[in-house]
Amino acid sequence: MTAEPATVLDSRELRRRSRKAKVVTPPSPRLRLPRPIRRLQRQAPVYAIQGISGLSTRLREATGREVIDMARVVEIIQFLYQQRELARRGPDYAVDDFGFDAQWTESLLPLFKAMYRDYWRVETTGIENVPATGRALLVANHSGVLPWDGTMIKTAIFAEHPHPRHVRALVASLFMGMPVLSWFLRRTGQTVGHPDDTRRLLERDELVLVFPEGVKGTGKAFKDRYRLRRFGRGGFVATAIRAGAPIIPVSVVGSEEIYPMIADATPVAKFFGLPYFPITPTWPWLGILGMIPLPSKWRIQFHPPVRTELFQPASADDQHLVMTVADEVRNTIQKGIYDNLKLRRGVFV
Repeated sequence: MTAEPATVLDSRELRRRSRKAKVVTPPSPRLRLPRPIRRLQRQAPVYAIQGISGLSTRLREATGREVIDMARVVEIIQFLYQQRELARRGPDYAVDDFGFDAQWTESLLPLFKAMYRDYWRVETTGIENVPATGRALLVANHSGVLPWDGTMIKTAIFAEHPHPRHVRALVASLFMGMPVLSWFLRRTGQTVGHPDDTRRLLERDELVLVFPEGVKGTGKAFKDRYRLRRFGRGGFVATAIRAGAPIIPVSVVGSEEIYPMIADATPVAKFFGLPYFPITPTWPWLGILGMIPLPSKWRIQFHPPVRTELFQPASADDQHLVMTVADEVRNTIQKGIYDNLKLRRGVFV
């Protein structure tokens, strides 16, 4: 037998492929808006502020009081404008090796500040105990089903500190395994609560926030509110000593009431592989609306630092010393919680 000429095989192959080919319509060129409209788009935020400012002036003259808070309006317009600009960055934007996008995180500050000032009306004391530069380990109580307490601690340092800086929170692997939430947490600077990650961040002179109670804190019942769980074996103290970082205790009041956990549906939690499945007055009865946190009144206190950076690194292996310092930090936070509960007039006022 003789082989068929290559040209015959090639033509047959081409015919076979052509029968399966799809006709692709080339994309139409993007319509370019006229220059006056493009100029109007760029000036829209300015025109919006001018219009609302004029309306605010007329309302103030008519009522004798401020009806529109122009500072809040400017923050909202700035937030929307920043989101539009960031959406144009494309895929080439800078993140660190933990996935932290500082520029995008700072663009969200108007939203978090609105929750801080207007929704939860947070009162913060002791902000001067947080260093303006250098490493430090913030250690706080943990509660509230979802980690809103970490968000408000981070916002407090941006809103109240004379030298605002980012706080890198260590969160439970539970939250890092949730779709969307895990992406958001990493993008805003959080990472898994592992000693190696803590050490790496402290060595970069970062502010690191840790919750020694872990999910036992966020998952405790409402009847046990504001009673701290054990702080484990004091691993955070050993890490702080090795990194030469002071420990700053932080007491948070208000987060226990945002999702009052009246029961834990343990069988459901086991089915989904979760440490707890909260039952609150609104969840799961109201569906996704039940995830809206209640507007409790918050207080945050930053206590004077525990000078763990003065210990020799070898002291981190002294378990007695480590547990002594851990108990000192825990007692400071617990006392701060009780003191701030006394200063709060009520749960929502």
